[in-house]
Amino acid sequence: SIGRPIAGTRVYVLDGALQPVPEGVPGELYIGGEGVTRGYLGRAELTAEKFLPEAYGPEGSRMYRTGDRVRWKGEGRLEYVNRADTQVKVRGYRIELGEIEAVLRQQEEVRDAAVVVRGEGAEARLVGYVVAKAGEVVEGGALRERLREKLPEYMVPPVVKVLEAMPLTPNGKVDRKALPEVEAGAVASREYEAPRNKVEGALASIWAEVLRVPRVGVKDSFFELGGHSLMAMRVVSRVREELGVELPLRALFEATTVEALAARLGSGGKESAPALTRVSRELPLALSFAQQRLWFLDRLEPGSPVYNVAVAVRLEGVLDVGVLKRALREVMRRHESLRTTFAEGPSGPVQSIHSRVELLLEQRDVTAEPSEAREANASRLLEREAQRPFDLIRGPLIRAMLVKSGETDHLMMVVMHHIVADGWSLDALVGEMAVLYGAFVQGRPSPLPELPIQYADYAVWQRDWLQGGMQVRQLGYWREQLRGAPPALELMTDMPRPAVRGLQGARQAIHWPKPLAEALKSLGQLEGASLFMVLLAGWQTVLARYSGQDDVSVGSPMAGRTRSELEGLIGVFVNTLVLR
Repeated sequence: SIGRPIAGTRVYVLDGALQPVPEGVPGELYIGGEGVTRGYLGRAELTAEKFLPEAYGPEGSRMYRTGDRVRWKGEGRLEYVNRADTQVKVRGYRIELGEIEAVLRQQEEVRDAAVVVRGEGAEARLVGYVVAKAGEVVEGGALRERLREKLPEYMVPPVVKVLEAMPLTPNGKVDRKALPEVEAGAVASREYEAPRNKVEGALASIWAEVLRVPRVGVKDSFFELGGHSLMAMRVVSRVREELGVELPLRALFEATTVEALAARLGSGGKESAPALTRVSRELPLALSFAQQRLWFLDRLEPGSPVYNVAVAVRLEGVLDVGVLKRALREVMRRHESLRTTFAEGPSGPVQSIHSRVELLLEQRDVTAEPSEAREANASRLLEREAQRPFDLIRGPLIRAMLVKSGETDHLMMVVMHHIVADGWSLDALVGEMAVLYGAFVQGRPSPLPELPIQYADYAVWQRDWLQGGMQVRQLGYWREQLRGAPPALELMTDMPRPAVRGLQGARQAIHWPKPLAEALKSLGQLEGASLFMVLLAGWQTVLARYSGQDDVSVGSPMAGRTRSELEGLIGVFVNTLVLR
């Protein structure tokens, strides 16, 4: 049992004898949960966001839940830290393992149960362990089906292992560390059925590799084997590579077994895309559609910094500037897009790929300035650098600045024009530079493999694929989707809409409490929607209410990297689509 705050100010914590809280006690207090050896009695102001409403106390008072871990602040305030019990987070969902174990123990054939998390990050999955009652037999597939009746899908362990007895600690509790490892393949609820044709064999092989299981039968379910949406995206990419089929992600959610997905692939409706291969650099290289759009905007307003893309990183520790330059030059050598300029050809703009481009790394030193002013001055230098325009014809379209603010403290910013890079590219650039610097500073060669294709190859592939019927069908689709859509959103703004669009704007950050974020995720799970879809629906509803319109269109950028060969490339793939 635990105590509750009385009148919103006094906190009782029961776990043994009550003791007064010494004034200004630092550190953490555990409210219930294992490991608590004594309790405290004291006064504190509670932060309302993280605590439950007190059911029987005055209005506004709060109470703890068993297992809450809090920190006693110096000003006499209790701050929520996290949970000290078996609550875990798997693929974005907060899960109370005890809830799953309780439902497992309710099953008539189960005597005892335990649930743990195996793996980390995107590979994390729940694993259940059960002990059968005397004379009873536990069948994994049927057990999970009954769990689905009482628990959401993300709380149903895809793997359940039957044990003769639970391993126990000396004090009689389940020793979770001693629970045996299990392979995801142990989840198979049906007898293994081998693939019967080439397509089923290819799909089974892809699933086994992505799910990291020894084998997959044609009746096995992707999600029962531990799959989730991130793994599903990898499956889609592999299907495209090995079978030459453009498979929508939705298909894997609708056809969850190898047998069903193979039948769907064989029933038509698939769209095969041509292979992405290297092309000759001897002929004029046309721009991709995204590049053509940015070229047009630059010609419309030459010298504008609006489409500059910048990334800044803090470098802590002893820095070898020479090695840093070498790492950046190697990134430029690897990616042709960073050595590309643009010219007006007889039939329109073309890409000009240069064999070598001089790196522009401007160095500044603010260490002579007062320490309290260094950060602000360094930020101003970087801001000015980010606003300097590029010349798409003369280039180069990448530059960098390094600001030294201490002997072991530097700020580095890389600026590129959007025509050669997008937001995804920034992660690729920083990631490659980190790997290359780490290797070069130790005297090792580059560990990065050569890129099989370059951005120019993608631009040619994109135009070839969309020539003729495909382009007509896609344009027809969007014309139909946007037929009759209002040309503008008539919001009740303080000032009239200007005749010419300006560039003034702002960004507003909104921080939501975790309970609200978790509730939105749960809503999406119930409706079979992603968190993005839930937020989009809410945003469009807000716009509809403020504008009085029931037809609202919102633009959203899409990464555009639908093929695995494009994931590591620096270039502009992003495209803004209209969601009506």
